[in-house]
Amino acid sequence: MSRRPGTPRLLRELNDRAALELLLASGPLSRTQLGELTGLSKVTASQLLGRLEERGLVHVVGTQAGGRGPNASLYAVVPSSAYVAGLEVGPDGVTAAIADVTGTPVAEVTVDPNGSGQPVAMVHNAVVRAGRSAKVPLSKLRAFVIGTPGVVDPRSGDVRFSFDLPAWHEGVLDLLRHDLKRPVTIENDVNLAAIAERDAGVADGVADFVMLWMGRGLGMAAMMGGRLLRGATGGAGEIGWLPVPGAGVPEDVSYPPRDPVGLDTGFQALVGARAVGELAGRYGFGSRGAEAVRRAVAAGEDGHAFLDELAGRIAVGVAAIGVILDPGLVVLGGELGPAGGEELARRVQRDAWRICPSKPRVTVSGVPGNPVLTGALIAATEQAREELFDSTA
Repeated sequence: MSRRPGTPRLLRELNDRAALELLLASGPLSRTQLGELTGLSKVTASQLLGRLEERGLVHVVGTQAGGRGPNASLYAVVPSSAYVAGLEVGPDGVTAAIADVTGTPVAEVTVDPNGSGQPVAMVHNAVVRAGRSAKVPLSKLRAFVIGTPGVVDPRSGDVRFSFDLPAWHEGVLDLLRHDLKRPVTIENDVNLAAIAERDAGVADGVADFVMLWMGRGLGMAAMMGGRLLRGATGGAGEIGWLPVPGAGVPEDVSYPPRDPVGLDTGFQALVGARAVGELAGRYGFGSRGAEAVRRAVAAGEDGHAFLDELAGRIAVGVAAIGVILDPGLVVLGGELGPAGGEELARRVQRDAWRICPSKPRVTVSGVPGNPVLTGALIAATEQAREELFDSTA
């Protein structure tokens, strides 16, 4: 294997990258602080800041309190040095957001597809509208990450199948890349929610955790050793198919199933949207899952029986996850998790611990707003930063 020698140019590239990473993670920093954190001399730190400033990647944003002279200047990465787009695509619309290289969102729009099932046109229009809102032209976006329901093939990067997005098929990714003329990544929406939970939620600092997503769809994302588990075909996390006690065993596992809306077998039959709605109706809380759960929590003791039965059903899946993956944490997300809050999470943990020897902690998603969109922006920002770091070479 060939190796690059430790030439002065290579050392400058490594130092410049290290400085950018530190400024993004811990900035603003002075020359002295940057030198101390990188182990570089003041002269070397000053030279690299000069190079980065000349290229428009860093700028002075203030002065250190009590300091005087050049060494008191505080440097930060120029936010506009790169922009990215994150999108959540669903059957009812597309939400697009734009963030700068620091990860700060600068615009968000939701576009009604108006009956159009053309993925490229939907994505393009949403991104253009978000760009206009942020005053960021399409040409300045360095990376796009799109969250969709369904299975994403890890080999091709295309959506292999999705109940809600039949127009997203093999070849769409190449069409999007050709249209946008930038790197585009399609990712499962629950995986992106897990990324958001890792970076901005309750799983911060947790190497092994699982996101259990319950809402219109049912899904799971597993982060083990800090990395997403995707499976050989991208199907890791399709927990709706999980055979569980109290539900029939699936007989047709072809893609798509013959009855994609009403899967009455497996874990889906216990906590899918229709099952939760029927359960809530029996207890008098209506048939809309998340809203029914919120009503049950607000009802106090009158809602306990419903929450107990729902938690018992969810606990069956949590226990199965626990004995297979042994995560330290299970996060309840989607619509049902936040709706039930700690009232639901506490019950799920209690019931799961009765039947699961590993006893994972169960809690509710801590990501505010839209976790899928947040995860898409985080993933896109990571890609743009890599490109920015490489540009220092």
